[in-house]
Amino acid sequence: MEIYVLSLLLLGVLVLTETWAGSHSLKYFYAAMSQPGLAKPRFISVTYVDDQQVLSFDSDRESQSTEPRTPWIKQEIPDYWERETQISREATQRYRMCLQKVSSYYNHSEGGVHTYQRLSGCEVFSNGSFSRGFVQYAYDGQDYLALDTETLRWIAGNTGALNNKLKWEADQSVAKYWKGYMQEECVYWLHRYLENGKQTLLKTDPPYVQVTRHTSSDGKVTLRCRAQDFYPAEISLTWLRDGEEQLQETELIETRPAGDGTFQKWAAVGMLSGNEQKYTCRVQHEGLPERLFLKWEPQSSSVGLSAGVITALLLLLAAVIVGVVIWRKNTSDENRGSYITTESSDSAQGSDVSLTAKA
Repeated sequence: MEIYVLSLLLLGVLVLTETWAGSHSLKYFYAAMSQPGLAKPRFISVTYVDDQQVLSFDSDRESQSTEPRTPWIKQEIPDYWERETQISREATQRYRMCLQKVSSYYNHSEGGVHTYQRLSGCEVFSNGSFSRGFVQYAYDGQDYLALDTETLRWIAGNTGALNNKLKWEADQSVAKYWKGYMQEECVYWLHRYLENGKQTLLKTDPPYVQVTRHTSSDGKVTLRCRAQDFYPAEISLTWLRDGEEQLQETELIETRPAGDGTFQKWAAVGMLSGNEQKYTCRVQHEGLPERLFLKWEPQSSSVGLSAGVITALLLLLAAVIVGVVIWRKNTSDENRGSYITTESSDSAQGSDVSLTAKA
């Protein structure tokens, strides 16, 4: 085990010499769920590197194995998959017991619908060095326990978590394990994943941004700044009024996956009609060489554009008409010339016929 940990640290140090754009994270989601009709609680684990799901495990699957969720991770050696599967199977048994124990702290029956969850992981700076770590637990969707990595104290979300808090603080080995794991082993695996999946994980796609104007039935005007087709997911959309940030007045939606590996987000701000040109949308993203500043383009611009298009179409139509007139004139002259020639020939032939008849 000591050799294994030492190799992790050595490899981690080697990777630290590489520089990546932006910060990166490795996150593990664990969840045990009970409900009527289930003989045993279901256990699910999901692993994310930045915004990409890379691994998953589901105790309800027949394979009972950790499975890849992105093409690049399939290149890992067989020992890796055996290790990950073993970890997931052990976690299944452990979190089923934890769910049962925590439920008893709240006097909940075993036959009810309950969940016990954990989020853990780490983040690194652009140079690969450790930024922060985190481990948080939740029960039935509510905060349960979280580790303060500075003081190594456990923060209880409610009175039901006090039993675990006192137990884990009495035994500092739990907190020390997590601190060491987050700063060393977690960072190693994050470096490894970033190296193996750098073709997709380290790419940057700039956002396509547009500002639109919307009017509600009561006459209220809203400007919406919408960004899409960007990666990674971290982005900043800020509305400015005369250069001042309008944080309180801005309505934001969370960044959402677009389904094609990119993300989308929008920010909206309301105002009185006629004040639209006082507002500017500021966009910041890793894929942009510099910040973007966009305003809503008034309808007059669209009208001007449409007028220009109409003018071009009219000129094109006029050219076509002139061409048709010239073509018809040329065709008419050719037909007239043919008629004259034919008439002359017919006359000549008529003369010859007449002459012959007279002979």
